[in-house]
Order: sequence, then C-alpha cells, then structure tokens
Amino acid sequence: MRLAFVLGRFCPRPGFRAPSSNSSSARLYSTFRGSFRIPEARRIPWRNKQYTRYTLRAGGAGVSALGTAAFFELSQKDNEGTDQTGEKRMLAASRSEIKKTVADDDRGVSRVWHTLKLVVDVYIWEPICTGVRFLHLAAIFVPVLLAVPAIWIGRRQPDRDNERSGTLWWYGFLVQSMEWAGPAFIKLGQWAASRSDIFPNEMCEIMSKLHSNAPAHSIRQTKLIVSAAFDGRDFADIFEEFDEEPLGVGAIAQVYKAKLKADLAAPNADLPNEPKPLRQKVAKNVDAALKSTPKRVPSTYVAVKVLHPRVERIVRRDLRIMHFFASALNAIPTIEWLSLPDEVAQFGEMMKLQLDLRIEAANLAKFRKNFTDRSTAWFPYPYTEFTTRNVLVEEFAQGIPLADFMENGGGVFQHDIASEGLDAFLRMLLIDNFVHADLHPGNIMVRFY
Repeated sequence: MRLAFVLGRFCPRPGFRAPSSNSSSARLYSTFRGSFRIPEARRIPWRNKQYTRYTLRAGGAGVSALGTAAFFELSQKDNEGTDQTGEKRMLAASRSEIKKTVADDDRGVSRVWHTLKLVVDVYIWEPICTGVRFLHLAAIFVPVLLAVPAIWIGRRQPDRDNERSGTLWWYGFLVQSMEWAGPAFIKLGQWAASRSDIFPNEMCEIMSKLHSNAPAHSIRQTKLIVSAAFDGRDFADIFEEFDEEPLGVGAIAQVYKAKLKADLAAPNADLPNEPKPLRQKVAKNVDAALKSTPKRVPSTYVAVKVLHPRVERIVRRDLRIMHFFASALNAIPTIEWLSLPDEVAQFGEMMKLQLDLRIEAANLAKFRKNFTDRSTAWFPYPYTEFTTRNVLVEEFAQGIPLADFMENGGGVFQHDIASEGLDAFLRMLLIDNFVHADLHPGNIMVRFY
C-alpha cells in the first residue's frame, strides 16, 4: 500500500488569443494552450464564439474581464531582475480591471451620466460608507482599548510565557472583537499570529486560533453568482448534485460540494505531453520504479468556492481605515520602528490577492505543472474555464486530513507521511521557487492506493 499527498485550499476562460509567433509568450501559449482549451465533448453551446477566442470579455459598462489563462501566463513570465513577481503582475491586472473609469466611447448624455455616477460613488458614497464603517469598528474596539489596564492584573502563568492572567484574558477579548469586526480583521489576526517578531508569543498563539464567525450568504445569491460564471446557464443544467449546505464558511468566501454534469466534467487533467531531455526521462523512469501514483482522471465531484457578495468593498474600506491609523501611530517616535504603514500595505496586498479567485486558479495550474512528473504529491484540478473573479471550481479532493494523523498518530505510515511531505515542500522551495504558503494540516489530505 502506498500513499499520496493532495495539497490544495479547501476553502482561463476557454482559450486566449495567441501572441505573435516570434515572441516568448508564443512558446508558452503553444505549450499550454491544450490545458486551457475545452475538449469538444465539453463545448458549451450557448457560449458566443467571441468568448472562446479572446481572453478579454465584456464585463459591463466597458469593463473587460481577463480569463484565468491570461493570469496563468502572467504568473509564468520571468521577473527580469525586478520585484514584479507573478502574483504582483496578476494583482495589478486584477486591480486595473475594476478601476472605475468612464469608457472612452461614451458620448453626450451617456458620458455625463456615467461621470456623475462615478463622482457620486467615489467622492460622496464611499466616504460616507467608510465613515459609517469606522463608527461600527469604533463601537467594537473602544471597549478593547478601555480594557487595556487588565493586562497588569492577575498572577503570572509560568506555563504561558509568564504572562499575567489578565493579559491572557485581554488577548482573548481582542481576538473575539476581531471576529466581530469582519473579514479584514480576521485575516489581520491570522497574519499577526505569524509575526512573533513583533507580537508576544502568547498573543500569537491565541491569534492562531482566530476563526471566522461570518454568516453564510444565501443559496439564492450563490446560484446567481455561479450561474453568471457559467455564462448565465440555468443552475439546474450545471450540476447533477449540489449540496446547499456549505462545507465551510470563511471570512472571504464559502465552499460547497457539487457534482458537475457529464458534459462539463474534465476528461483528462494532465497537461499536454512535452518533449523531455534524456536526463529527465531517465530520472523519471528511475523514480517511477521506486514509487508511483496511478494515472487518474479528475472526479466530477467539485468544490465550488464563492466569494461573499460585496466583500471586496468592505475589505477596501477597512484597509483605508487601517492605513489611516497606521500612519497616525507611525508619527509617534517610540513605535516608528515598527513601520506600521508598510506592514498594512503588505497585509493589504495579501488580502487583495484573495479577492480574485482567478489568481488562486492560476496558482493551482502552476502547481500542477510543476508536479506533473512527481510521483506522490498532486493538486486538485482547477476548472479554469468556469472560474471568475467571484467563483472557483476545482476538483473535490478526497482523502484523510493530515490533521487526523497529527491528532491520532500516523502509526506505521508516520515516517512515509513525513518523508513525502518534506520532499514535496523542499521541491517547491529549492527547485520550483514557488511555494504553497498555506500548508496547514487542514489543507493537506492523505490518500492510500
């Protein structure tokens, strides 16, 4: 009996215009175009031909939407000695796509109307909403500030980093308040839990247990968002089965389990075969003789991840408020060394990456490419042609969560599990220079074959 790792996050639109034949992008396109082309059995009859030819798609009011294939291409480009990583390029494309502007082809009354709407939204509505959001956050966090004297109360706990009992209570109160404050603050707490270089160890430990108490959005909203991702196809014509109870509800999105209709399921998840040098072929054959995972076709059962409605606006307002207070606190000489505005900017970039699910799909595709010739670790197949900014459809990963082995012990498989996990991580770190940054036990499944 052997085991395999499934790494993912439980938690391109079809085709894109080929670049000129003499460009480096052309070679990339010719290599991967098969991965992003819908097989004839999966052609969707209601799709306009224009949609299957181009990456840019009309998104309303003159806005164009990039397909996941374009994001995958951006992630593959060489950094060329700059700090523009693949994720930064994808984020820039995502942000420019939703930047509010008046279309160049607007004329006359239409242009005046759209300009007026833009001015009202940017200079009146958004500041008012941000102010209301500030009052809401003040109601949550002012009691936390008033409770600060509690940190000097109580006995010291030798087994808790010698912190006072009042301090530990205050940390818990802070975490509870961050849960009430919403997605940006939940993510901020989870990020802070990893910064033991800034915050006390016990605070980081308590922050690491921060979880979302966000209510699930309605199934009606989910159906509308998912149908839009499938170009308006009736929801009943997309899935054979759809569990309306979410598998999980997070700060940013919620996840459902479903089964795709047969005509939409992927017949083959493997990337197209490429000519390989002799050395690579020999290395692969030797590795396969020692251990191998059977060839597999993606399951028709999928995980459907759907962003909460309006979450992008809420996060954007919260980031503005955070930046304002970080800049104000940075003016105090004694805490200037923390460089809080830079930390908020870094956190904001991380948050914005999670608000476009095409970026996650492109990263999954890149991981699958990197692990094509590796025997035991694999990543769920992303249905890139059905993935949009708000919806991610990926193969449902079956397996035993690594957390179960950590809690109950791995028995005779403990050494194999540790060895395979370390091998996969070091390959990402040392060979691919592209690392899965959320490898907690809940995101790793173990399968036996």
